[in-house]
Amino acid sequence: MNNEGGRTDWIIPELGFEAETEALRTAIGEWVNSTPEEMQPQLGEQFLAGSKYFRPLTIFACQTAVAEDKVTQDTLHAAVALELFHNMTLVIDDILDHSDERRGKPTMHTAFGQLTALMTSGFMVAEGYRMAAHDKHVVALLSELLTRLGVAEVLQWNSRKLPRGVEDWRRLAQEDTGSMFEVAACLGDRSEGLRQFGGLLGTLYHACDDVSDVRGTEALGGGGEEDIRDGILTLPAAIAVRDPDVAEMFRDPNPENYDALAEAFRAALPEAEDELDRIADSAIAEAKRFAKNPEKLIILVERTRALGSVR
Repeated sequence: MNNEGGRTDWIIPELGFEAETEALRTAIGEWVNSTPEEMQPQLGEQFLAGSKYFRPLTIFACQTAVAEDKVTQDTLHAAVALELFHNMTLVIDDILDHSDERRGKPTMHTAFGQLTALMTSGFMVAEGYRMAAHDKHVVALLSELLTRLGVAEVLQWNSRKLPRGVEDWRRLAQEDTGSMFEVAACLGDRSEGLRQFGGLLGTLYHACDDVSDVRGTEALGGGGEEDIRDGILTLPAAIAVRDPDVAEMFRDPNPENYDALAEAFRAALPEAEDELDRIADSAIAEAKRFAKNPEKLIILVERTRALGSVR
């Protein structure tokens, strides 16, 4: 399936969230235009083109899965705040990964300098909290997210070049991307009955990113070569390092063994695909268990699964 460079325009009509997504774009645009002029150039580049909005779509789907009501203004505001937090993580990731491009454009630190990128990422977080200040539930969830992301990033960085297994990968994925989608689910479903669904959807998204990178398709997030260079524990890597020779190369990645590592990771793809299927099946089971209208949640899972597969 062609996912249009990782964008989600193709799924918005299927979910029936055209109006909600347009309202989200408008709200973000109005916010960018209201910020100090020192911030507007980089915020405009970051927010006003190329966003996938997968996390807001998860919020919208979770609210409508547990309630008959349409997406509320409070839910829309929460989605804007979460987008600010999400984009903060992208800016920081790009700096850590030394990435020159994202979504076909220069990254913020490349275009505007590292100091501007760091200060702008902090500005995003502060603005997200300001937007949510009237709602203690949203503030608590955003605080949970920031705490878990901080731990996950340090854990992943400290785990570089360590040939660990699939269970270790799951822990990383659940606390990294999984925590973002957990919070998205709870922003949509305030009873938090869909929390585990959100975590599974995020883990699936993370896994599909890993698999897409290795396959050589355009990734949902970062790039496969950067992961090899930095010794990042992706799902295919966690499977491949069971081989002692691959584990030894993983401990000391260098240009001389990049090709061999890439080939070992490609050989792990069939087993990685099986893991994607297991995660997707678990997410669908959670949707059916806790949502009275699970159809849109199932669409999210099935379309996410398709992003990481050629099956």
